[in-house]
This record gives sequence, C-alpha cells and structure tokens, in this order.
Amino acid sequence: MVEQVGCVYCRMWNNDLAPIYPKTPEGKTAPLQRVDLHKPFPDDITITGGKPLFTPTFILLQDGVEVARIEGYASEDFFWGLLDQALKKNGADYQPPSN
Repeated sequence: MVEQVGCVYCRMWNNDLAPIYPKTPEGKTAPLQRVDLHKPFPDDITITGGKPLFTPTFILLQDGVEVARIEGYASEDFFWGLLDQALKKNGADYQPPSN
C-alpha cells in the first residue's frame, strides 16, 4: 500500500479495512506492506507500472515484481472486487469468501 500523510482516502481505507484485512483470505495471500509515497521503495520490490501518483495505491507483487495495481479507494465493495480480480488474474492460490 503506497500512502502519504494527510491522504483522506488512505484514512478511509485504514478505518474501513485495515483492522480486518490481515484476517481475510486476501490479506493472508497478499500481506500488506506500507510504503510512503515520498520515500524510496524497498530494494526487494520492482515496480513495473511507474511511480505511483495517487494514494492509496495497492500494488500486487509476485516474487517481488509488480503484477497489478489498484489506484485509489472509493469503498469497501469496490476494493474487494478489484482485489479479487487482480488475485485471480495473477493465479493466486486463495479461497475467496463465499457470499
């Protein structure tokens, strides 16, 4: 998760989803690592889609290399849907919750 101080949408995500995310199948499959927009990325991460411009930006990594990203946060439903699509498209081995 690329974030920055003062980001209203980051705060919304943190309030809505941060407490439950690590407990979900998605969170267990794609653990969250936070990166400040204004600081360098960790050396073990390769970004292929260019430097993020918006926060929050969620970057899905496979073996440390970017394979998908979600820019922004509008709502819980929007986020889970996009994350589910990104995980499935990139062959993640996880069991999404059944409705």
